[in-house]
Amino acid sequence: MRSCMESNKHNKHMVVYEDCRMVSLTAPYVSGFLAFREVPFLVDAVRRLREKEPCLMPQVLLVDGNGVLHHRGFGVACHLGVLTDLPCVGVAKKLLQVDGLENNAQHKEKIQLLQARGDSFPLMGGSGTILGMALKSHDHSTKPLYVSVGHKMSLEAAMRLTLGCCRFRIPEPVRQADIRSRDYIRRTLGVPGPPAPGRERNQKAQRPKACPKEGSEEPAGLEIIH
Repeated sequence: MRSCMESNKHNKHMVVYEDCRMVSLTAPYVSGFLAFREVPFLVDAVRRLREKEPCLMPQVLLVDGNGVLHHRGFGVACHLGVLTDLPCVGVAKKLLQVDGLENNAQHKEKIQLLQARGDSFPLMGGSGTILGMALKSHDHSTKPLYVSVGHKMSLEAAMRLTLGCCRFRIPEPVRQADIRSRDYIRRTLGVPGPPAPGRERNQKAQRPKACPKEGSEEPAGLEIIH
């Protein structure tokens, strides 16, 4: 389990909070029920943040997974949002094939039509419902992200937030959480490996000097929990 929180002040991404833990999963993996296996640990991560650094509680969570783009219309981003009462966005790297959506030739043709950063197309299921959007998040990326609503968030706002966090293909909070969690595993288990890219050696996550003033319009941050 990993969480990584970023501020986006003046369009400069800076990690201001990091929490990595080794956990034991007791629930078996069942396709479509991932939230029941992982969400309790994610809720605990949010609770620790609220207790340790209440001034850093985020305005939105970016979740490496799906929201309403799900077999039952309620993926891990929905579960986490409801249980924490925080807005959530599902950002998946692969298409979850539900409601008639398939990674077939037609879908791949639509991807090829995405030419520039910010280009997108709706993911409309066989029921006629738009379950999310395929988003080209970087000019040089050939694979889109699959963005869906998790909780307390419109699809339009979810798209804007996701794109605004992308320096590369993956939103920076998600990317940093992945980099730092792998580094944590190597250090904890003593597994040899190269230094994690995008992170200076022996440098702890930077912390803000002070909490934002009450009523400030500056966002508390964007967080990824996975």
